[in-house]
Amino acid sequence: MAGMVFGMLWLVTDCLADAPVGWQFEAFDSAQAASIRDGRPIFVYFGRYGCPTCARVNHESLTDPEVKQRFHANYELAYVDTESGERLRLPGGERITESALGIRYSVYGTPFFLFMEPDGTVITRIPGFVSAQQFLGLDLFVNGGHYRRQTLQEFVAGES
Repeated sequence: MAGMVFGMLWLVTDCLADAPVGWQFEAFDSAQAASIRDGRPIFVYFGRYGCPTCARVNHESLTDPEVKQRFHANYELAYVDTESGERLRLPGGERITESALGIRYSVYGTPFFLFMEPDGTVITRIPGFVSAQQFLGLDLFVNGGHYRRQTLQEFVAGES
């Protein structure tokens, strides 16, 4: 009985996702300022507490050592909590989901990932679950500059 209760508690707490442990995410505005300063792209993770798919991404994909190493080396990292707004408030005090910025990027579900240029231009938008292998492919697409000459779909299909 105790094992069953513990297992049920694990399932409940496993779905209460927040930013993944061990990642050095910043607020969006800080990450964008660092991106402009350093000339590195931005990886933005829109997540929320209570999102089971966010929990799955955190536990299955973002724990991969190669993903973690590449993303910390190649991007300014931003995590946006779409529910609480505690990680990003714009200068006017509004939460990102209540602002023109949230509307501009059309982020209405979680998880949602954006790769962006330092000036805020979106490189690619990825909704939903992303595996570790897919994250590594996205890194190749962005850091290899492939997005400048082909779409993500063409890159994935192997078209040049």
